[in-house]
Amino acid sequence: MTPATARRDPLGDAPVPRPGRRRARWVSNAVLKPVMAVTGSIMGAFVLVHMVGNLKAFQGAEAYNSYAAWLRDVGYPLVPHDGVLWALRAVLGVCLLLHVTAGLTLRLRGRRARGAFRRRGLRPAALGAGSMTVTGGLVLVFVVVHLLDLTIGRLVCPASFQEAARSSGQVTAHAYENLLASLSRPGMAVFYTLIMLTLGLHLAQGLWSVAHDLGATGHRLRTLLAVVAVAAALAVAVANGALPVLVLTGVIS
Repeated sequence: MTPATARRDPLGDAPVPRPGRRRARWVSNAVLKPVMAVTGSIMGAFVLVHMVGNLKAFQGAEAYNSYAAWLRDVGYPLVPHDGVLWALRAVLGVCLLLHVTAGLTLRLRGRRARGAFRRRGLRPAALGAGSMTVTGGLVLVFVVVHLLDLTIGRLVCPASFQEAARSSGQVTAHAYENLLASLSRPGMAVFYTLIMLTLGLHLAQGLWSVAHDLGATGHRLRTLLAVVAVAAALAVAVANGALPVLVLTGVIS
């Protein structure tokens, strides 16, 4: 033990270790938590809007494909084709990167501060918070699979690969056919439904945590926010999770 890290015990000759110097944090928890709250809220709002768009599938191919074409052509000619869509993808990509980075940093700091000790007898709310890393990781895997399956089309058969063809200034899409091709596979249908349930759990806990991270106070306000969080999570889990079941049973065809 070097002199810089030890001192002599005044009652004996044994050296006493000095407390180690704390490493400077690149950003404080007081910044990371609001970052998670804001980015999570943005992505949660996107999930809700995306769910509303998915409801177009209940109206048939024409309605769903028209909605998909509108997303690609919205704002034209003020902005290029796909311009708004790519801007939205960029914002969501940045939010996802910040959200994951902040979440993992807070998680690692919490485990480092806890050390070898593990809390037991946690309440359900605390257990839900502790599962956020697992549910978030599963949702992240789904995002990658979903992009490969429907956006890029690597996992869907070539005949139903999502194409965008411009004719007379109009954008045509085959999103409905791609949706059927994807969810008509039992494995993907089960995976999609399970992930929607996982996403619902993640949303419920995440939206509730926003109230804490952004400083919401008052019993009534916190109760209202809890109800909103659970309602939004249930809406996403039920509406999106029902799509594979309805496709497999032929209700949506």
